[in-house]
Amino acid sequence: MTETTAIAPRLTAQPSYPEDGSDAAAPRALKYVIERADRTFRGVARGGGLIVLTIMVLVGLYLTINAVQAVSAVGIVEFVTETAWSPETNRFGVAALLTGTVLIALVALVISLPLALGMSLFITEITAGGFQRFMRSVIDLMAAVPSVVFGLWGLAFLQPAIVPFSRWLSTWFGWIPIFAVDGVDPTNPLPNTSLFTSSTFIAGLVVAMMVIPIMSSLMIESFSRAPIGEREGAYALGATRWGMIRSVVLPFGKGGVIGGTMLGLGRALGETIAIYLIISPIFDINPHILQRGANSIAAHIALRYGEANSFSMSALMAAGLALFVLTMVINFTASTVIARSRSGAESEG
Repeated sequence: MTETTAIAPRLTAQPSYPEDGSDAAAPRALKYVIERADRTFRGVARGGGLIVLTIMVLVGLYLTINAVQAVSAVGIVEFVTETAWSPETNRFGVAALLTGTVLIALVALVISLPLALGMSLFITEITAGGFQRFMRSVIDLMAAVPSVVFGLWGLAFLQPAIVPFSRWLSTWFGWIPIFAVDGVDPTNPLPNTSLFTSSTFIAGLVVAMMVIPIMSSLMIESFSRAPIGEREGAYALGATRWGMIRSVVLPFGKGGVIGGTMLGLGRALGETIAIYLIISPIFDINPHILQRGANSIAAHIALRYGEANSFSMSALMAAGLALFVLTMVINFTASTVIARSRSGAESEG
């Protein structure tokens, strides 16, 4: 008896040939199907981004609408170039406020960037195990400390402790314009220390302590994702630890460094309470960072908000709009730079 075996048909993709009879097979069309989970995730992500963008646009529109009254009364040019702030006499502008805001943020950035970068490299490349987790937890806790605590710390502790250092900088580097202090006499055995208090330098130091945890957190996450294979490859080629960091970790984490720096700069530009507690407000462009007297837009709004009438409120809204535009320009510039230098896009073996 002959045994027969049923063979199941095998489905194969048959190539399609052109109608002209040539042997060249036409490529088969592929159908791309998006799963339901992917569609849901994509919709949620796009919705979240759209909501954030809508809120930003609404904030900008709100500030613009409320600032029209004040800006139209003095003109855009005078509003940008005027240093005084007296809405009651129709003479006000953001030149001094904007300059003070930028100077405080730059001082904070110059101090915080090396510290945050060194701390991030120390935690990711030197420490390990439980101590590394402990250091990460400490940084995260520092980022959660309220601004008023930093402001009180700067007012009660940092300012008296940093005045001698400010005097030293002014004495030996006063020939540099930013370190000069008007009215100081280096030969006076009883110097007037009040000339060095409530300065841009002290406010920048306090803000630097506030932005270091934010910058460090982003840098740590970026450095920790550097590829293990490239790290080991650098060591295999004879690189030292610093050589590996320079050729692998830093190029891979370039986007994180830029993003953390710009995020810290944005936080420094908008800081309010800490600066409000420390500075002595002036309405004049003061390029001397060690000298008493500084100002910022956010601190000025907090100072004048409670006593403002309708026109003064419109002027404060205009100042807030100037800060909003400055922050958006910095953030969009940073995002453009980050998009062109994604972490991991460039690395040297």
